[in-house]
Amino acid sequence: MISKPSRYDGSRVALLTQHGKERVIAPVLEPGLGCSIELVTGFDTDQLGTFTRETPRYGTQLEAARRKARKGMELAGTYQGIASEGSFGPDPHTGMFPWNVELLVWIDDQEGIEVVGIAQGAAPGGYIQSGDWQVVADFAERVGFPEHHLVVRPDGQSDTRIYKNIADWARLKTCFDNSVEQSCSDNVFVELDLRAFANPNRMKHIKQAAADLLQRMLSTCPACNAPGFWISERQPGLPCATCRLPTSSYRSEVWTCLRCEHRSLAERADRLLADPAHCAYCNP
Repeated sequence: MISKPSRYDGSRVALLTQHGKERVIAPVLEPGLGCSIELVTGFDTDQLGTFTRETPRYGTQLEAARRKARKGMELAGTYQGIASEGSFGPDPHTGMFPWNVELLVWIDDQEGIEVVGIAQGAAPGGYIQSGDWQVVADFAERVGFPEHHLVVRPDGQSDTRIYKNIADWARLKTCFDNSVEQSCSDNVFVELDLRAFANPNRMKHIKQAAADLLQRMLSTCPACNAPGFWISERQPGLPCATCRLPTSSYRSEVWTCLRCEHRSLAERADRLLADPAHCAYCNP
C-alpha cells in the first residue's frame, strides 16, 4: 500500500499561514511527495479565529482548516492545498492536564480527495493573575519562557487591552508594569501565546501531524490507486490470553478508500491474544 505517488512530482501545493508553519511542514512533505509547498501570504488568517479570543473560531477544527486550505488554493491558483489548525483542551485520559491537538488537511481537487493528518500530546499551559512581578517571573520560567512566548493583559482574560509578541524578559517586565498601571485591580493576566511561531510545543506537534499526513498520502488504494487509503475502523474482539473470550481490544482493522470507498479487512498482526485487563470476564 505504501509507495511514493509520482502524481505529485513538481506539484504546487498552497499553504496559507502567517505563523511560520511552513518551517516544519515543507521539510516533511516536499521530499516525501516530490511536491513544492508554496507559502501563501496576503490574507490575515487571524480573521478566521484567534487563540487570544479577540476573534472566535466558527465551526469545528477541521472546518477551520478547510477554510484556510481553500483560501490558500484560491489565492495561489492551485489544485492542491494544505492547512493546519490547532486546538487546546483537557487531556483525554484524566481531563486534568492541558492537551494540544494539531490537524493538517490536504485537499486535492484533481483527485477529489481530502486527507487529514493528526498529532496530539501534552502541552504546557495554564495562566496566572497577579500583581507581583516575582510571581509572574516564576510562572514564566515554569512554562518555558522566553522560548514559549507570553501574552499579558490588565485585570483578566477578557480585557481587550492586550500585549503580544513578548519574547524576552525586558519586554515582559515592561508589559507587566504597563498592565499594572492600567489595571483596576492592580493585577495582570499572563498566559502562554498559543500561536504556532510563538509556541515550540505546537510546532513539534504540527511536524508530527505532517509526518502522519505523509504516511496517509503514501498509502494508496489497491482498487483505484488514490492516496489516503487508511484505517477507518477498528473492530474489537481479540481473544483474552487467559479465558479466550472476546475482549474490547481490537482484533481487525478496516481500511477504506477516500475516493472509491473500496474496503478491506486486515487482521491484527502485532499480537494474537489480549491482556486480561481488557477482558470483561477476567476483569469485570
